[in-house]
Amino acid sequence: MTGNLFEDPAPPTASATAEWFTAHCDGGSRGNPGPSGYGAVVEDSKGHVVAELSQFLGIQTNNYAEYSGLLAVLQWAVENDAKYLRVVSDSELMVKQMKGQYKVKSPGLIPLWQEAKRRVARLDKFEMRHTLRGGNKTADRLANEAMDKGTGRPRLD
Repeated sequence: MTGNLFEDPAPPTASATAEWFTAHCDGGSRGNPGPSGYGAVVEDSKGHVVAELSQFLGIQTNNYAEYSGLLAVLQWAVENDAKYLRVVSDSELMVKQMKGQYKVKSPGLIPLWQEAKRRVARLDKFEMRHTLRGGNKTADRLANEAMDKGTGRPRLD
């Protein structure tokens, strides 16, 4: 999708049978709070799309939608036994909170962050990186499609 954003493109060690998956996730709301949704795309180590995820979330904040996208990707990884996961997000706040660089202060985000940490703990390896909005186009499109569908707004392509 956008090239390698991670420092170490090396595959898992020879003793491991798992492969790295890369997920791009995004969330948005039209108004804050407002109609919201998330979108995500998961690729295998060869860059083939193995999953596209999206959901309308009702009236929520942008940050709630961003975390919902991350939670969906982590749930996909757990359910599909994807032990090595790299996540790319354009939410600098969420990335820094997940890395422990920022504290999670919002009472509405604390349970989402805690659940994300629980799901991450079920993986063998996890990395997360921030990208600019342009590096997350497919996930952004899926999030907008979810919001359009949820609000009954026709998609103008």
